[in-house]
Order: sequence, then C-alpha cells, then structure tokens
Amino acid sequence: MGTEAGGADLQTLARVAGRVRENIERVIEGKPDVVNSAIVVLLAEGHLLIEDVPGVGKTMLSKSLARSIDSTVRRIQFTPDLLPSDVTGVSVFNQNTREFEFRPGGVFANIVVGDEINRASPKTQSALLECMEERQVTVDNTTYQLEAPFMVIATQNPIEMEGTYALPEAQRDRFMARVSVGYPVEAAEIAMLDSHTGHNPLDDLEPVTDAAEIRKLIGIVGQVYVSPAVQRYAVAITGATRRTEDLTLGASPRATLHLVRAAKAVAALDGRDYVLPDDVLRLARSVLAHRLLPSVEAAMSGRSTSSILDAVLGTVPVPDGATR
Repeated sequence: MGTEAGGADLQTLARVAGRVRENIERVIEGKPDVVNSAIVVLLAEGHLLIEDVPGVGKTMLSKSLARSIDSTVRRIQFTPDLLPSDVTGVSVFNQNTREFEFRPGGVFANIVVGDEINRASPKTQSALLECMEERQVTVDNTTYQLEAPFMVIATQNPIEMEGTYALPEAQRDRFMARVSVGYPVEAAEIAMLDSHTGHNPLDDLEPVTDAAEIRKLIGIVGQVYVSPAVQRYAVAITGATRRTEDLTLGASPRATLHLVRAAKAVAALDGRDYVLPDDVLRLARSVLAHRLLPSVEAAMSGRSTSSILDAVLGTVPVPDGATR
C-alpha cells in the first residue's frame, strides 16, 4: 500500500470499524478487548468462537455485531436433536414440477450466529466444516457458493458443563480466534442493569455499514504488507508449539495462516500498512490456545493450555527491525 490511496483506505477502515465498535459497545459494556477481537476476525475473514459460562453476553455480542452490518443474518440454535440438514440445507421433491429443489439451511447468510454449538451432536457440528473452510456447501453432489462476507460466530459453554459435546479438533481449528467475555466489572454491571431492564438495547441497534463496504475493508486488509522476518516469526511460534513435550497437538499450518491474517487486520486497524512482530505476539493466545492439546503429564500437573503457550512464546526470539 504505502501510497496516498493506501492511507485514505486505512482512514476509511478505521472510521467504519470505529462506528461498528461504538455500536456494539452500546450493548456490551466494559469489554473493549472482546469487541475489538470480533472486529479483527470479521476483517480477517475468519470465524469467532466465544466461550464462557452462561449469562455473560455471548449471544448479545454476536447479535450486536450482526445487527451492526446491513447484511443477511441467520441464527442457529444448536440442540441435541438438530440435524446436519438443518444447518446446510436439504433437497425436497416438488410435486408440481416433479423435480428436486434445494432449500437452503441456516448457513446461507453473511453472518451465522451458532448459539451453544457444543450442545449439538458431533455429526451436526461437522456440518459446518466445509462451509467454514471453503465458503461453500455441497448437498446431493451439488455445490452452492456462500456469499461474501461469510462469518460464523459460535458461542459455547465450557466443556465441563452438563449436556455438552467437546468440539472436534478439526472444528476448533477452523475458528480463527477464541475469546471469553468474562464477568463485567461492577460499574459496567450496574450500568447494564440501568440500560437493559427497561428494554432490550439490541432493539435500538441500527446498521452502521453493509456487506459491500465490509468486502472493501477485507480487500484493504489483504493489501497490508508482511515482511519475511515477521512471516518467519509466525512460523517459528507455531513450529515451537509442535516441538514442546507439554503439548500432544501443536498449531497447524492453518493456525499460522490465521495468525498472520489476523495480524494484518490489527495492523490496518492501527493505521499501519505493515505488520509488526508485536501484532503477531499480541494475537497468539486468542488465535492459537484453543487449537492446542496439553500432554497427559501437563494436564495432570494442572497446567493450562494458555500457560504452556505463554512459556512457548517466551522461547521464540522476537525479530527487531525489518518490518517494512
């Protein structure tokens, strides 16, 4: 980029992202980091997994992001009896035309809100695999393309909760980032009581951008420069997770790609047309932690995946200079 046009593009991106951020924060108070993560994943063409205990605003966050963009939105409530065809769609025989016609499922939208994704059976969860990676759905040997932008925002309760199924590794790997909303600070919770008890603030939320503009912003993010040194740094981080004895499953090449794409979005939001090593480092936990599996020894000694990842990150030297 590095041109006047590039600078104007970055200003446009910052302005639109700022409007989306302000809109979401009218509903989700006191959680700027979580809101920012959602916007980064949207602009990096990823999918977001929001994991936390019930009642902290997971669905509110996903709905407020969806409502901030004037685009198609579908919500799928994942339940134990949900079928894969409910997600992808099904071919139905039309008596009048004497032909099969396709009825699209819940994934045919720009933003798909998957509520409590780990309450559905693994068979139904896996119905999302193709659409999340390839932006398409195949039913009865016919492939249907999904419209851009396409983003799955899934919420899940912690695995230990009753009636939940752990997401398969292949499914978790398709989510660019995992965030936890967490409990609000006292002041934000008091403010929430004031704003949420009279009416639902989601009802007042108006779109501040549309799908076409988001597509343009995604194109701007794609032009952000990643130097060879930063690329090597990202590869060194994911490579280190594969070599440590504390993890039985390290980060995949897809994780490296997601890490760099998210770093490009963060750089663009900061008004830069190049990625810094700090962008990669700051995203490493939210992009990588949910993909990793601790070894039996590490799990028995009570070490969390995040603490193992932090230790791994400490062993990888951060490059200085050579970012342009």
